[in-house]
Amino acid sequence: MKNLALAGAAAAVFPTIWVPKTRASWFPKTSVHPHVDNLRVVAITDPAMTTQDTPGISWARQEELVNRKAVWEDMDRLACELVQTDKPEEAWKGLFIKPPRKPWSDTVLAIKTNHISQQHTRSAVMSKVCHVAVDILGVKAGNIHIYDACHGSSISRNTPFRGLPEGTRIENTWGGSNTSTAIPLPWENGSGKSGCLEHLVKGTVDILVNIALCKGHSPQFGGFTMTMKNHFGTFDPGPGHRQGSLDYLLAINRTPEILGTMDPHTGKVQYPRQQLCIIDGLWASKHGPNGNPSHQANFMAMGVFSPALDYLIATRFRAERMGWPVNMNATKRMLTDFGYSEGDLPQGGRLIEI
Repeated sequence: MKNLALAGAAAAVFPTIWVPKTRASWFPKTSVHPHVDNLRVVAITDPAMTTQDTPGISWARQEELVNRKAVWEDMDRLACELVQTDKPEEAWKGLFIKPPRKPWSDTVLAIKTNHISQQHTRSAVMSKVCHVAVDILGVKAGNIHIYDACHGSSISRNTPFRGLPEGTRIENTWGGSNTSTAIPLPWENGSGKSGCLEHLVKGTVDILVNIALCKGHSPQFGGFTMTMKNHFGTFDPGPGHRQGSLDYLLAINRTPEILGTMDPHTGKVQYPRQQLCIIDGLWASKHGPNGNPSHQANFMAMGVFSPALDYLIATRFRAERMGWPVNMNATKRMLTDFGYSEGDLPQGGRLIEI
């Protein structure tokens, strides 16, 4: 194991004001994870993850067709490839970093799911992450919180995830994006503020897992919604639907609320908060964000750095493989605004597929 060896809808009318003592700004190209390179993205396509080729169906029907055993095994394979080991337990322990001066039993883990409209995270994907946290790391199930601060009011009713460790908390909106926090460049020249989930602003969440879907969206966001835009359900989405929307999308994904605490002098992440990003593409859509999925792709991808993950899945999976339109002017900024160019991508910018 090479790398380890080296080492508006949810916002309240009057949001709570919380001002951190020191506001750091993430420095481009600095690592967001101690064991995995920012640009490393792994993916898998496996028809065994579902039992019939049936696109365009409801979440409830999808649940009947998912092969949980195959999904769990493939997620182990993705974790191993991401961390570069052949031992699944070692891989998961390498991906998830214990907070300083805190036992795993006291660690708080939040999972951002996407609950807008008809498409939602499949139970097999959600339950695997939760069981890794409980069974491998030692996190208490009651310290795992599943949320969508914008569209999550009916998560527990409409998507009652099956197979979660007993005590796992489906929080619905979890209070919404009701706490004001500073938003860095490029939005509003780095002087703006917006609402965010209180538990992230105040730092009570130690680890954040981002589980997104693979759907189409407006060209202003690249023509898709995946892990970066998933945080329109962590931050107030309102500014993302006005002038400067792409700037806002890029900016919220540079914040300490997402990336973790930063050194105020160097801009380096001191302890990573968003430690894993997953794209659940068992079913995926050319269009979106509304409506049932257009394709049953049997696809899944992982990374630790959301912009690189979204860029590679947009260009290599959505555009090249599926033939779906991608606005490259917007999509390239998911690299350039974070200090990277296409030439920096490993393997000539090809996906690492297993």
